[in-house]
Amino acid sequence: MPRFSVIVPAYKVQAYLQEGLDSVLSQSYPDLELIAVDDASPDACGALIDEYAARDPRVTAVHLAHNLGAGSARNAGLARACGDYLVFLDGDDALVPDALRAIADRLGDTGSPDVLVYDHARAPWAGNPVRNPLAHLLREDGPASFRLTDRPALLRLPAAAWNKAYRREYVQREGLSFPTGLYEDVPFSCHALLAAESVAVLDRVCVHDRQRRTGSVRTTATRRHLDVLDQYERVFGLIATRPGLERWRPAVHRRAAGHLCALYADRARLPRAARAEFFGRACALLRRHRPVGPAPLPLSLPRADRIRHALMRLGLRRTYGALAALGPAGTAAARAGTALGRGLRETVLRLHYRLQRLLPLRRELAVFSAYWHGGYACNPAAIEAKLRELAPRMRTAWICAPQHAATLPPQTALLRPGSAAYWSALARAAYLTTNVNFDRGLVRRRGQVLLQTQHGTPLKRVGLDLQDRPAAAPTPDFDGLLRGADQWDYLLSSNRHSTLVWERAVPAGYTTLEYGYPRNDAFHRATGQDVAELRERLGVPAGSTAVLYAPTHRDYRRSRPEHLDLERVLRDLGPRFTILARRHLTYADPGAAATGGSVHHPRLIDVSAHPSVEELCLASDALVTDYSSLMFDYAALDRPIVIHADDWEAYEAARGTYFDLRTCPPGAIARTADELVDIFATGHWRGSRSAQLRAAFRARFCQFDDGHAAERVVRRVFLGQQSPVPPVVPLSERHPAPAHSSHTPEPALAPLTTRSPWP
Repeated sequence: MPRFSVIVPAYKVQAYLQEGLDSVLSQSYPDLELIAVDDASPDACGALIDEYAARDPRVTAVHLAHNLGAGSARNAGLARACGDYLVFLDGDDALVPDALRAIADRLGDTGSPDVLVYDHARAPWAGNPVRNPLAHLLREDGPASFRLTDRPALLRLPAAAWNKAYRREYVQREGLSFPTGLYEDVPFSCHALLAAESVAVLDRVCVHDRQRRTGSVRTTATRRHLDVLDQYERVFGLIATRPGLERWRPAVHRRAAGHLCALYADRARLPRAARAEFFGRACALLRRHRPVGPAPLPLSLPRADRIRHALMRLGLRRTYGALAALGPAGTAAARAGTALGRGLRETVLRLHYRLQRLLPLRRELAVFSAYWHGGYACNPAAIEAKLRELAPRMRTAWICAPQHAATLPPQTALLRPGSAAYWSALARAAYLTTNVNFDRGLVRRRGQVLLQTQHGTPLKRVGLDLQDRPAAAPTPDFDGLLRGADQWDYLLSSNRHSTLVWERAVPAGYTTLEYGYPRNDAFHRATGQDVAELRERLGVPAGSTAVLYAPTHRDYRRSRPEHLDLERVLRDLGPRFTILARRHLTYADPGAAATGGSVHHPRLIDVSAHPSVEELCLASDALVTDYSSLMFDYAALDRPIVIHADDWEAYEAARGTYFDLRTCPPGAIARTADELVDIFATGHWRGSRSAQLRAAFRARFCQFDDGHAAERVVRRVFLGQQSPVPPVVPLSERHPAPAHSSHTPEPALAPLTTRSPWP
């Protein structure tokens, strides 16, 4: 029998669940069982739980047939628990390292109490964890264990399930279980404390309580918040049926009044239409259960709180509202005038935009953009082309700078950034699609649909995960980032890894579409003839092995780094190889070649200005990159990939990454130029070990890139079809375009002269 049963309910927390489960299983105190309950979650929670159960025998996976709420999910875990003590953890929260060891030690020191109360820290979506301001109530002086009458102030702590360890025999003897509805913790926690024969405290943070920006009860306006009234009715019902608990009525009454006042003040939770009903029912509850006579166990309250409690109990809602309005008086003044210092033209255009927003939406207009007003490219381009194919009635427009106008198809209108036509389109188009962000002046209207496609699978940290690395963040304005994300209706994901990262790093109310990247559809449409024509157009010599070299940006350097002397690499490799060199777009300099200057070697071709990276992938036989997200797309082609990781430690330290690429690469790894040459000269770049690594990488990151991603997006977002059509083709049944080198026999591998390129 384990010491602890850790029960974790999970519903729509796929972005955080892995962190929470890992925080339990990595505890230095291993004597535990983890019962993870999938509350019929529509996302990947159930699959994640099954993966953990398959890997670790301490994990028990429980799947509920219907969504019943956190209380019922915890009850399902309780029914299967066999540990000495019960520990509850919400699916989006996490135990801190060594928490269970500290709890176990304290339980031993205090004689195995019925309930052990420990501390927590609020973990906001923006910023560092902040310890509970009532932590002083958990000081460990005095008796090791005690009754609640000795320390009644513990009732001021959050009435949560996750800040206590409960002796299982005590829970069973008391018949404790969670009721249905929100705030189900309140009656369970209050019952456990009020009836306990022995209580102990641990003055240590054991839980990080995540404060999600979106998707949690705290951030959702719903009538379900009225459930809190029923939960306190249950607590007062317990007191009424147990004469020995009557002395706790004043303390519970004050706690209820404080909780109800706090909820009423939080306009993010209570819908406007429900506020009057909530106040009236709260008034009735506080009157019905008001204690008679002096409070034997007083809890001191500030004067302002006492006044608010009295006004709510008396039902004086207008007086309560007037009192609440006095505090922030004057803070709403002086927001006008932000545009006074701007030019007349911009002022007129903004006025034009506001007027255009008053006109009806153009239901048949879809506006696209990519890469900060760049040309026709990436996922938006693939979606635009498929939209014209499947919905010919739709009109499409593309936002781009004049120098990129030549990349647009003739059927697609050009919108110059900042023009009157640009603002008219943003105001009236029914559909907006981008892979970065639209103008900050955009205010999505009701009925508009904004699709964010992103432009790569994240290896490096993104969004809020860069808050502790300000030097690497593209912008320090995280609030602005989230304001933009709040306007997204859909976020496109190419794999489950991306889904989990984006939902955590950019939390907002969008719907994630795990449909694959439309830009990679071209890999499955192209033929061998298409590949040959692309190579000829790029100037790749006949019979040559074309290697695409595409390094990424370095946050720790201002100038473009030169990691490889490509001319020297070509000299060492000999005439069989040609390198297609492509700069990262952040180093775009029309006067400089991708090789650091003018290109002299006849088999070194600068392709930085080529408008389609997908065409470059198709034309090449292999990819050499460092940490570029292009590797995830190239893997969909099932062609060899070689990683040149000469500065991994510096890159990871500056930017941060979500996993160590060196432990699960898509192919061979070179740390130096000599190792890179050796990998190609010996044939290991396309050997069996390289193929094995690539297959594992594809299975993990190319789940949905089957050639039909654009069609799935168009049918869901633009045509309103709910189920993914067509369904995803299994990996084993996909046939991407063949590489030119696939027509030549694979040579026998020569022995390596440098260190092993394998992880």
